Amino acid sequence: MAHPDVMPILSPGRHRSPRHGACFMEFASYLAGERWSDHPACTHGTLAHLARMVNDRTGEAGRARLTPLIPTVVGLTSDDPLLDVLLAMRAASAALPIAAEERQRSQAVGVRAALRVLAERNDELAAESRELAEAALRAAPAADAWAIQFIEQVGRSRAGMTVRQCRDIVTGAVDGIAQACVEDPDDRLVALLTAAVSDTERFVVAGRRRTGERVLSSR
Repeated sequence: MAHPDVMPILSPGRHRSPRHGACFMEFASYLAGERWSDHPACTHGTLAHLARMVNDRTGEAGRARLTPLIPTVVGLTSDDPLLDVLLAMRAASAALPIAAEERQRSQAVGVRAALRVLAERNDELAAESRELAEAALRAAPAADAWAIQFIEQVGRSRAGMTVRQCRDIVTGAVDGIAQACVEDPDDRLVALLTAAVSDTERFVVAGRRRTGERVLSSR
């Protein structure tokens, strides 16, 4: 990992080179020693998507508070599709209680879909995510009722969520928080990304531990 002499001043959008500025994930690519990019391989794709969204939707003061998180996402990745679902549920749960009504409905549908995927998981992170999601649904009962009716009308598809679906939920969640009628949208966005990084770290560490246990048991 590269170690810069100064911390960056983050700015929104994509930048051709460091001379033109840097967003959250571009600086992560630099720290990882990768080619300059806002889509580096060093970070899980949906977490990186969330980081780009939060970087672009916060104001300057909020964006400056993201800087300490940049090194923590380097090397934080997994091939397990369940992580996409967990991150989508984290984002939707943060947005659902405060987003405008039209956004609440889509977020509630996303939360209900994610809960279905996680229904059979018994690990600690999944259980905490379910509790968070259920609390968010209780905070928006009208949106939840609409989501339940919508799901019944369109029919239940096979269990599972695609990466694109998960990232669409993240996009809607960040936009919903940024545009919500609350005093502290930047605080909420920074808190969301901080929590998502923590969730990802716990998920990745648990996955590595399980892999190590399987290797040891096979010897």
